[in-house]
Amino acid sequence: MLEVLYSSGLRVTELLNLRLTNCFFTEGFVRVLGKGDKVRLVPIGEDAMHYTRIYVEHVRSQLDVQKGDEDTIFLNLRGKQLSRITVFTTIKKLAEEAGIKKTISPHTFRHSFATHLIEGGADLRAVQQMLGHESITTTEIYTHLDRDYLQQTLREFHPRANSREQGARRRG
Repeated sequence: MLEVLYSSGLRVTELLNLRLTNCFFTEGFVRVLGKGDKVRLVPIGEDAMHYTRIYVEHVRSQLDVQKGDEDTIFLNLRGKQLSRITVFTTIKKLAEEAGIKKTISPHTFRHSFATHLIEGGADLRAVQQMLGHESITTTEIYTHLDRDYLQQTLREFHPRANSREQGARRRG
């Protein structure tokens, strides 16, 4: 569940509504029903696919799946769709067990997904599509790149950022 959140940037509701029939692991995508009932295809990481397969084959298959939840991926021990509260509680518990003091929620994984993509050089429009944002402005909120990273990027890619250094080397 956590791998899926982080590797695809899904909202918690999108995760809970994820269906077995909407997982196209051979192609590396999941079909997601997002806000406003908009459907989008979202790439999913290999680790997330791997651990989801293990969950489906070895955990979910042992559950007494309740009527109406036959196609739902993530189920509680009673074979029903997980609740938002269960996801929040599970993440909080696992963070505590890992010694993480910061408050972590399902949205933290979405935020990290977007931030790490942008920091890694991903196109903002591509991230917008993956997150299912109507407006690019909403996506920009996730790109709270720190000052050091921005300064490093400027020095590395802007032709005039290193002009003083280059001038000093020429004179020296």
